[in-house]
Amino acid sequence: MDRVFERRNLESAKVTLSTTERRERLAKNLVEKGVLTTEKQNFLLFDMTTHPLQDSNFKSKLIKKIQDTVLSRWTNDPQRMQKRMLAVVLLAHASDVLENAFAPLSDEDYEVAMKRVRSLLELDFEQESAKPNANELKWAVFEAFDK
Repeated sequence: MDRVFERRNLESAKVTLSTTERRERLAKNLVEKGVLTTEKQNFLLFDMTTHPLQDSNFKSKLIKKIQDTVLSRWTNDPQRMQKRMLAVVLLAHASDVLENAFAPLSDEDYEVAMKRVRSLLELDFEQESAKPNANELKWAVFEAFDK
């Protein structure tokens, strides 16, 4: 029993390390592309590297794209949505930042946008992956983030 517990702790540590490494690699790539900068910030007892946005226009453009995706460019068929924007919408929801993107919308547009996002979240991702010409990996990733 102790070995099982130790193995689970080890696997958990590997997943945490892997996630940290991925986050650092992603931040490094975004810094290299000029989207983010690197700063050291003092948090009382320790210094920490942060990555603020280089250009706030990039954030505004992304928010506008997300809003357009669920409002003016909406299709009722997720298979026909732009793959990247579908991924951005679902990952923004998984990161709990999607409501921030919809905050500037009117009450009516906000309700429509959230209703459409809920319809995406209620999809059976396994069933979507079984459809003809579907990208199974994409739907598997969405399912993993939905949990």
